[in-house]
Amino acid sequence: MKNRVIVGSRGSKLALIQTEQFVAGLKKANPHLEFSISRIVTGGDREQHKQFDDIEGSGVFVKELETALLDGKIDLAVHSLKDMPVELPLGLCLAAVTKRVDPRDVLISNGVKRLVDLPAGASIGTGSPRRTIQLNAYRPDLKACSIRGNVDSRIRRVTGGELDGVIIAAAGLIRLGWEDRISEYLPVEHFLPAVGQGALAIETRFGDKEIAALVRPFNDLPTEQSVTAERALLRALGGGCRAPIAALGTVTGEILKLRGMFSNPDGSNMRSTVEEGAATGAEEIGIRLAKKLLKLRAS
Repeated sequence: MKNRVIVGSRGSKLALIQTEQFVAGLKKANPHLEFSISRIVTGGDREQHKQFDDIEGSGVFVKELETALLDGKIDLAVHSLKDMPVELPLGLCLAAVTKRVDPRDVLISNGVKRLVDLPAGASIGTGSPRRTIQLNAYRPDLKACSIRGNVDSRIRRVTGGELDGVIIAAAGLIRLGWEDRISEYLPVEHFLPAVGQGALAIETRFGDKEIAALVRPFNDLPTEQSVTAERALLRALGGGCRAPIAALGTVTGEILKLRGMFSNPDGSNMRSTVEEGAATGAEEIGIRLAKKLLKLRAS
């Protein structure tokens, strides 16, 4: 067994906090090993000024980390699972999925106003077509504004008065310790999150049994089952297609309930429904829900 383990991470404040928290757990469980974090700049980080068709799941925040992993420069990579494409490069695998933090989207607004209380014409920033479409369906009288940047810069656009509010993931704020800035947790009935939102993915080289043994104890089975169903849905609906897709799986006892949303890129023909079954059949649940959504769109 190697004495030093190198963990790859994006260099953003949130990514480093996520990685540091995970590495702290590794150190506690393996005090005889040395761990270090390698900061890697991804394409998504370099192109902050550009608008992507769909940041979530497009791979722009993981490719360079995966290259470093394949080249042996790092031993494992810590990702926000929602950033990961459904198909992994040959030679890599998901060795663990950590316990999910609150997967919901939240509103941060001036005056700590709820979404329902904002006046018509209020400007709401988001970098996600998925959120824009769901916002337009829920409050078509609001103005959705496309934005990019990290959590800090998005919040500053609200506190600085440029926007009336922004919609972002609760998990990032929770990990940053900024829960007090949340104006409202948005209901999943109207704002389904991105596939994998709130969970961390630990990616390793396929066949690296030593590293797999280190990280497997951090795998949370209910989260793994939930995101397996979500990613199966995404894969069955086209994975990397431009159509906005959202999903959330929840496990209660031995039952997994999966809610999904699928629409055209322009937000038309939006459909949402649910599917459930034994949590051990997570992959099949995701595929069944995809078929239901496709049938609804064709009707």
